Amino acid sequence: MPSADELRAEYEAIAGGVLRSDDGDRASPSLPATPARRLRDAIEPIATICWWSREANESSLDLGLGFFERYVRGRAAPLATSNASVVVSCFGTFEPEAILSILAHSDRTVSDGQILEARERGAVAGLRAVTEGFDMTAAHWAAARLYQAMAGVETTARPLFGALRSLPVPTDPYGMLWRTAELYREHRGDGNLAASVAAGLDPVEMNVLTELWLGYPLGEYSSSRGFAPDRIATAAEGFRHRGWMDSNLLTEEGYLARDEIERATDTSQRSIVSRLAGDENEIIEVLSAIGSAVVEAFAAPADVRKRAGG
Repeated sequence: MPSADELRAEYEAIAGGVLRSDDGDRASPSLPATPARRLRDAIEPIATICWWSREANESSLDLGLGFFERYVRGRAAPLATSNASVVVSCFGTFEPEAILSILAHSDRTVSDGQILEARERGAVAGLRAVTEGFDMTAAHWAAARLYQAMAGVETTARPLFGALRSLPVPTDPYGMLWRTAELYREHRGDGNLAASVAAGLDPVEMNVLTELWLGYPLGEYSSSRGFAPDRIATAAEGFRHRGWMDSNLLTEEGYLARDEIERATDTSQRSIVSRLAGDENEIIEVLSAIGSAVVEAFAAPADVRKRAGG
């Protein structure tokens, strides 16, 4: 088991490269302005504070799990299964062998319950730290309103969302805020994965299409999901044959193909947005302010492309 000092050093190395990177003159991606997408981008920093923040890392030190182990097992814990193939299926945009390797080498004496408890503790501590001095009344209203909208939607073909929603709701209001953001993130992720599969994409193609759509150079984002250069190159060559890429950039047809996946993902979230009954813009505004505070506190990635990609 790694020592606490080793785990802190690993976190600092990752945080130094991801949380404090300077965007410089890099252009931000042109993202859709639909309510479903805007809500997703507002809640992303809140949802992911459970693995990016220093408080989250500290809350998990006694588990003896490395950063990526905590990420994979933390998101998989609500599924309550030891069947690695199920987890690989749900983590559809990651290289399957990478996920299998993490699960095979993870300390199985650390239970799902311990991981879930540490995640919640870290998320609550992280959100309290970054919002110190904030009047959180509106944020807690927005979280309650969004949670209410998600409470009654179908879970069909949404394994990560469905499993997460089955857990007890945190009693702490900061925990409720985090859980609500995490639920919406998993709901959209399940929907985006289904839309990508329906578009005929395999896991590496999903990543290559998304990274180029967001303005990443070919392979920069996909490699972070465990895909080797030859797999990425094969996917890119396939897109060139389909007319979706010219050299290492997306063509107009390629952008349209990725835009269609985004539209299908939005459509899959219509049941949530409709339940907000006109409150969505206010909810987005309130949660965007909290999300910005998370980013400014270096508790979420500085690169907007990374936040937009998930």
